Order: sequence, then C-alpha cells, then structure tokens
Amino acid sequence: MVAGIAGMSAAAVTTLAASGPDIPSIDDFLPEPALFAGTPFAINRIILVRIIATLLIVVVLGISAKRAKLIPGRWQGAVEWLIEFVQNSIVYEVMGELRGKRYVPMITTIFLSILVFNLCGIIPGMNIAATATITMPLVFALWCFVQYWIAGIREKGLGHFLKDELFPKGIPWPIYILLSPIQLIELLLIRPFSLTIRLFANMISGHLLVALCFAATQWFFIETSTKAMMPLGILTFAGGAFMTVFEMAVAALQAFIFAILTTAYINMSLPETEE
Repeated sequence: MVAGIAGMSAAAVTTLAASGPDIPSIDDFLPEPALFAGTPFAINRIILVRIIATLLIVVVLGISAKRAKLIPGRWQGAVEWLIEFVQNSIVYEVMGELRGKRYVPMITTIFLSILVFNLCGIIPGMNIAATATITMPLVFALWCFVQYWIAGIREKGLGHFLKDELFPKGIPWPIYILLSPIQLIELLLIRPFSLTIRLFANMISGHLLVALCFAATQWFFIETSTKAMMPLGILTFAGGAFMTVFEMAVAALQAFIFAILTTAYINMSLPETEE
C-alpha cells in the first residue's frame, strides 16, 4: 500500500487533496490588503474588523452615555452592570478602591475592547477575531507594562522601583548575581510575552476549530455527492455549533483574565501599604 501511494503521480495526489474539505490554515489570518493596497495605509480584512469593532464600541458607549437616565432602562442597566463588574469585581477587588479609581478607565477599556474584538470571530460577516494576530494582543500587553512602570516609578521613584524589582528582599546577596538578570528578563520580556501569547493562542486556536467544523460540514452536505457522508455532516455541524458557544465563553474569559492580570501586575508595582 505504501509503495502504491509513493507511486502516485503528482496530479493524482493533487486531485485527492482537492476532494476533501477546504481546511483553514494560518494563512487565513494574514489576508491580502482590501483597501489602499501597496501603500503604508494598506488595510486587510482583520484591520478592517478592528476599525469597525472600535467604532462600534465608541458609538454604543457614546449613545448610552448621551441617553443615560436617572432610572436606567434595560440597555442602560446592562451597560452599567458591565462597567460596574469591571470596577468592583476586577479593579477594586485586586487593588482596593483608593488605588483602583485611577485605573478603572484603563482596565474597563482593555476589558471591553478585548471582549468585543474576541467576539468578532463568531459574528457573521466578520468571522475573525480582531485579536487573532499577535499585533493586537501585543499592543494591549505593552500598554499594561508601560502603566506598570509608570505606576511603580511614580509611587517609589525609579531607583527604588528597580531595586524592589531586581533585588527582592530576604535573599542572600550572592544569589542576586543569578536572580537579578532573570528578574530583569521577566520584567521586560517574559510577562508581556506571556500576556500576549495567552490571548493570541486562545483566539487563533478557537477560530481554527470553529472554521474546521463548518468547513467539514459544508463539504459533507454540499460538495460531496455521497449520501452516506451526510450523518458525518450532522456531527460536524453540531461540533461547530458547540464550539461557537464555547468560543463565546472563551472570548469573555480571556477578556476577564487579561484585565485581572493587568490589574494585578500594576498593583505589584505599587507599595505594599496604601497611604
């Protein structure tokens, strides 16, 4: 059998591969520019999704704020609940109210942006998470760690901040020869990289699984002429529907995790006791 496969012509292999479903790949996350191609302002589909999602957030929150009433309706109540969830269950829970007030707008922006960007992966017409390439998660991670440094330097001064980060208390001084470079690498690279990869990998893997299930469903129901394959199409459709719901949960969970880790990192740069 192996010899038979090895002896197949290139045309036969191509025909065999083409007979299966159109399997999604990483190339789907790097589409060709759709607007302004060949210029520094080229916009592909994923950038366009980011622009639309950002405008959607701004418009929805702007209209909600403009039409806010003393006694909120259902929509205003839902928006206020979401903002209060970030404020009370993430920021104040980790940092306390006194310190946390400064960072509520930032963490709320990060949470809502990541949530909406993630959910774009299951919205018909968009069908791709705006965080499914490494650029957007990296931007959020860098924002987190710029604020981490700013908070630490503002509260402690640059010298004391670096001393606390690179030379943890209670460790024999010879250990600092090995520990301090590791601490510096963790501060500059490992923490931002881990935040970035966690969000990026979860969104790209989830999108690939959903796309794979529905690509197989299309092939079993439409492209293949064998009725015996249709039960498999039902299974792949059910799997795609389940993965879509699961992807919604992952989208919300990843927004929550990123927001709470950002809050925790900033809190770590502050003095241990509140003034």
